[in-house]
Amino acid sequence: MARDVSGVVVVDKPSGPTSFDVVRRVKGLFKTRRCGHTGTLDPTATGVLPICIGDATKIASFVSEGEKEYDAVVRFGQVTDTQDGAGRTLETRPVDGLTEEAVRAGLQQFVGLVDQTPPMYSARKVDGKRLYELARAGEEVEREARQVHIDEAKLISFRPPDAGIFVRCSKGTYLRTLAHDLGQNLGFGAHLHELKRVRVGPFALEDSVGLDTLMSAAKEGPESLDRYLHPISRALADLAELQLDLPIARRVAHGHAPGPSDLSRLRAPPFSRGRKVRLIDPEGRVLAVGESDGVGTLKLLRVLVSGQHDMVEKDY
Repeated sequence: MARDVSGVVVVDKPSGPTSFDVVRRVKGLFKTRRCGHTGTLDPTATGVLPICIGDATKIASFVSEGEKEYDAVVRFGQVTDTQDGAGRTLETRPVDGLTEEAVRAGLQQFVGLVDQTPPMYSARKVDGKRLYELARAGEEVEREARQVHIDEAKLISFRPPDAGIFVRCSKGTYLRTLAHDLGQNLGFGAHLHELKRVRVGPFALEDSVGLDTLMSAAKEGPESLDRYLHPISRALADLAELQLDLPIARRVAHGHAPGPSDLSRLRAPPFSRGRKVRLIDPEGRVLAVGESDGVGTLKLLRVLVSGQHDMVEKDY
């Protein structure tokens, strides 16, 4: 029998299983009908994998849009067809002459807005087919470059042929492609040898839990398992916040966005265009996520409660 449970469990994904494998395991442990991840990790990658359960699946896209942080190892002198260590070696080059200064300077060329061409071994679709399916069939197709934003890329260790790097970036950034492109730019070739995701939005590695721990907790009972769930409000902690009064909260619960006069009455700050805002009721519960148009109105992106939300008159 499915349980009525909601929240986000942050799994410290091990190397080996796919992100979908981890979702299936978590779904079975929590005995829930609704369960989904917030952005895949490659099978060989490890680290932070937030998984939304129950009503929290409604906010999965907002979590996935959060900034990401990675610790990675780039191996120079070896180019692979998958741009990581799981692929077939296409080319080897000597790394004599590779210096710490060159790698450090090379990484700085990728800070800011960067055009990335998705690797053939990726889940992105072209003409309805996933690229990795085409790649496994021996096909290579034209891929349109996409612009991503890399806020920080710095060298943290240097032991040739390997370089440890830290990257803070936007959704959709391929660390494999960054490693490959860095190697090409420096003339030595490279691939991504190791990858650990250490942050997704508000969730860091210290917020995560291993699958073994979850399995042990499940044997103890639902209460032991549920203590690893983070509330929806925590998952949306990186968004701006606006507390509503009771009349406006009731209207929002029925799908009506706050108008300019409402925002004026609430003394809402001047949210910038495109800024996402979590709307909370007088008791601090998240009712919805809105987006500012920059000129004093909000558009509702997702209402998280039903119109029958249990809001009653109280003295606040």
